[in-house]
Amino acid sequence: QVQLVESGGGLVQAGGSLRLSCAASGRTFSSYVMGWFRQAPGTEREFVAAISRSGGSTYYANSVNGRFTISRDNAKNTVYLQMNSLKPEDTAVYYCAAGSTAWGSRLSRATEYGYWGQGTQVTVSS
Repeated sequence: QVQLVESGGGLVQAGGSLRLSCAASGRTFSSYVMGWFRQAPGTEREFVAAISRSGGSTYYANSVNGRFTISRDNAKNTVYLQMNSLKPEDTAVYYCAAGSTAWGSRLSRATEYGYWGQGTQVTVSS
């Protein structure tokens, strides 16, 4: 089992940057695929990015590709989401998630992730 705690959210102007962190408990962090999802009010949870167990492979939603970067430090049990060129439509609660899924076509599905953090609010003003 793993527990996840996100941090780093806040209020930023459009065009600005934020770096989210997600700290995981337990000694098996490197055995999980890690993902970031987001949810705006009145919408379904949306996939943002995923990273493989070793960190060697990443996958992004089209809406953030080229602006966001996911990374992980297995020695620190932490996954990061660097968000640049933020837009008002990026406003949402951001969640990190851990899954035992294989690296493949299902990475964007929330059901592939068994563990979730409590979320951190990101608000981008225009």
